Amino acid sequence: MADNSTSDPHSFRQQLNVTDIIIIVVYFALNVAVGIWSSFRVNRNTVSGYFLAGRDMTWWPIGAFLFASSEGSGLFIGLAGSGAAGGLAVAGFEWNATYVLLALAWIFVPIYISSEIVTLPEYLQKRYGRSRIRMFLSILSLLLSVFTKISIDLYAGALFVHICLGWNFFLSTGITLVITAVYTVAGGLAAVIYTDALQTLIMIVGAIILTIKAFDQIGGYGQLEAAYLQAVPNKTIPNTTCHLPRADAMHMFRDAHTADLPWTGMTFGLTIMATWYWCTDQVIVQRSLSARNLNHAKAGSILASYLKMLPMGLIIMPGMISRALYPDEVGCVVTSECLRVCGTEVGCSNIAYPKLVMELMPVGLRGLMIAAMMAALMSSLTSIFNSSSTLFTMDIWRKLRPQAGDRELLLVGRLVIVVLVIISVVWIPVLQGSKSGQLFIYMQVVTSSLAPPVTAVFILGVFWNRANEQGAFWGLMAGLIVGATRMILEFVYPEPPCGFPDNRPAVLHSLHYLHFSVVLFSMTAAVVAAISLLTLPPDESQIKNLTWWTLSKNNLLETLPETFDMGDKVGKKQASFWTRVCNFNAILLLCVNIFFYAYFA
Repeated sequence: MADNSTSDPHSFRQQLNVTDIIIIVVYFALNVAVGIWSSFRVNRNTVSGYFLAGRDMTWWPIGAFLFASSEGSGLFIGLAGSGAAGGLAVAGFEWNATYVLLALAWIFVPIYISSEIVTLPEYLQKRYGRSRIRMFLSILSLLLSVFTKISIDLYAGALFVHICLGWNFFLSTGITLVITAVYTVAGGLAAVIYTDALQTLIMIVGAIILTIKAFDQIGGYGQLEAAYLQAVPNKTIPNTTCHLPRADAMHMFRDAHTADLPWTGMTFGLTIMATWYWCTDQVIVQRSLSARNLNHAKAGSILASYLKMLPMGLIIMPGMISRALYPDEVGCVVTSECLRVCGTEVGCSNIAYPKLVMELMPVGLRGLMIAAMMAALMSSLTSIFNSSSTLFTMDIWRKLRPQAGDRELLLVGRLVIVVLVIISVVWIPVLQGSKSGQLFIYMQVVTSSLAPPVTAVFILGVFWNRANEQGAFWGLMAGLIVGATRMILEFVYPEPPCGFPDNRPAVLHSLHYLHFSVVLFSMTAAVVAAISLLTLPPDESQIKNLTWWTLSKNNLLETLPETFDMGDKVGKKQASFWTRVCNFNAILLLCVNIFFYAYFA
């Protein structure tokens, strides 16, 4: 067990020597250079160039970007922290992405390409026929970006810098923001995608090195379960069991009624939330829409799906090892002890990953891991900044000022990033004490309250021709009211620390947030269906090439760019070959995913 004296963040500053600092500086210089270089590859002074990278991205940067955008510093720290707090089951949030990523590329992207959209709210307007639903979704998406993405990544990144370097928390926030915003505002989506390809490589290499050293410390994978179950802090609260590691820590499927992550919620509720994130959220879909053709979009989703299998071994298990090695810090339950270790009362599981980095990594590699974590922060923030500015500019500002030219739209898109950052920084203190200090669970709770209605409207719009605008709009409104009520209750009645009675309303402690997402989705779908059937059906223009059943394959770019002519036999043969390659890999990926689920079930 490590000496408690190292829990003081300022003591870590002495562990960084000249080699570590040089590596960090070189990384950031290289990162900025790649961003500047890539920004000149497309015309970033046009809306298409700035927001969609000229629609000319190939599969590998798209796949790397999809992975890196979802594995920002919030996920690195959050997943490791949830692994430390509860074991392996949180990996289901990563593995579930396989199915919905394939649905994105094979079902949703063809429809989005056919509809010739830039933003997802724009699709809803074309599908349902009025602008109010587009405006509504744009505002909701911006709120979700602030509450579940930007604020979490800012907090997690600043926490990592604070723990590793001993800098003031908000100074750390400011520095990371400045570095990230420079090339995001300057370069647009092209800079974001190419820098993320570099950052993905750094993140994976650094995580592999740390994982090997972590397993070496506990004696290998075979000792993980025993070491984790013995990770009990010295200071506990009498007559409680919250200091004990979960007995089902090594199981993916857990009890449907009493578990922290019930298997029913992880199967159904999680799929609803994942469909929103991967198939209807601007941040992710915008990457696939930048592909030069459909095969590149499919291959990008496949690459991202393969990479999403890695966090179990590279993030979650190291988080469990961190608790096994440092139970007094990572597994603290006494309020005063947690305040001393990490500055919050409800737990310190979020420090699991940075604690492991600072304790186990040797000189030089420690600097590499700090650079990798900063890469994770920047990957996530850059994608969210760009997509959020796209939403506001194309769906809100252009509606308010139809006569606005490209120059004005680009300026507004850059300015809105600054506003979103300010709001997110103000929100950080609220999330610090939420959901037992687990960042990842906080994010899922907010998502379960706001995202299911959006998922319902998109799925019905894609698969049910009879769904109309009145049903979709009022379904969204009803879902938002119910979901927002639950979310407000979550913040008014936070989960009590260990040893305190749980006096929260029954809707919070009896209805798991994953189960609530199923209820909210079903309720929204019922409202959409009922009102749609009671009102006039949509016009033909709101259905043709906008639903799965009316999609015209002639509108899709199946061929490679060098053989763009759809009548060229060589081009068709090449396109057919790569389509078969993508289909084979999709099937193989599903088999691998099912095997891992069965092994850890």
